Amino acid sequence: MANVADLKTKTDDELSTELNNLKREQFNLRFQAATNQLEKPSRVREVRRSIAQIKTLQTERKRSVAK
Repeated sequence: MANVADLKTKTDDELSTELNNLKREQFNLRFQAATNQLEKPSRVREVRRSIAQIKTLQTERKRSVAK
């Protein structure tokens, strides 16, 4: 799971790329869970939280630019 301080240092493009990768991983984890092949169930939670952190940072940056 990425640290919030690490995410804040990334550019907007890097955050978008990271978000796409995490969404792809989340998709794969859902399929693994559905077929009972999930090795680390805790990873689902970590990915979901990382996605939320990135989206929060993107929203904060958009609001700061709008001001």
